Amino acid sequence: MSSKSSETTEESVPSIPDPTCPLVASYTYHSPTPSTSGPYILGVDEAGRGPVLGPMVYGVAYCPAAYREDLENLGFADSKTLNSSTRSSLLRTLCSDPANLAWSVRILCPQAISSGMLRKPPTNLNRQAEEATVLLIREVIQSGIQLSEVYVDALGPIKTYQAYLSSQFPGINFTVEAKADSKHKIVGAASVAAKVTRDAWVEGWIFEETHSNGESGRAVPVQTWGDELGSGYPSDPKTQAWIRNSLDPTFGFPSLVRFSWTTIKVALEKSGHDVEWIDDGQKSLVKAFETSSGRDKHRCIVARDLGIKNIGML
Repeated sequence: MSSKSSETTEESVPSIPDPTCPLVASYTYHSPTPSTSGPYILGVDEAGRGPVLGPMVYGVAYCPAAYREDLENLGFADSKTLNSSTRSSLLRTLCSDPANLAWSVRILCPQAISSGMLRKPPTNLNRQAEEATVLLIREVIQSGIQLSEVYVDALGPIKTYQAYLSSQFPGINFTVEAKADSKHKIVGAASVAAKVTRDAWVEGWIFEETHSNGESGRAVPVQTWGDELGSGYPSDPKTQAWIRNSLDPTFGFPSLVRFSWTTIKVALEKSGHDVEWIDDGQKSLVKAFETSSGRDKHRCIVARDLGIKNIGML
């Protein structure tokens, strides 16, 4: 997989509104709401959970329960078993019958994934995945779609996750199971939507670490990063080579990278410059909250100087 920082992908993907702009925030895309009466079945799957590079994308696909037999003949399957051209063709199929077929994706940008996992307390990847799933299902329901059955590719303990989703959406029958994308065509369709969207983002990645050249206003790279990203998985030799060659010892990596991954932490520790944070302002801040003696013992300077005797005075 290669990144084309100066050109768009050959075929436009509806879930990428502007392929010439960098991905700097997470967002949600919904295809047009189908008009056929329900109830509907919906499938959930993801793409890009494990890679150290690029976004994680959660996808849903849905259709009327009465359309299930037609869906069986459209060729949907686990996207990992399909080649790129087949996945693209299937996404076109998913867009070809808007009265019956619809899909949505939630794109979690690398910065959001990292900031969630590195904050205190952290929002781990499972929790971020759960939030994306719930958001997609809720917004489909809010669009007026009546859901009767939802099939979800397993995430963590199956029974616990199934009970959680059922508690969030009473009245909907949830089935959470491993390899759901190969067992249920509607989950396979969601898998295709997620995978095509992620691949398009990564293959056409626009580095936000750019500047304007002043005369033409054209964005040009501050630094040239390698085009060959590999699969993005930490075990991929091509991805490992890209990480080694793309590390700036002072500024680290571009925002394509998930900084919360151990692979990146190790690379920064090994090859990055040491940083010592110096903040003289901390000394005065600490002093302001030091306790005094006598009547003012155990009172901070701020409370004492402002004459604050109890919380009711605030």
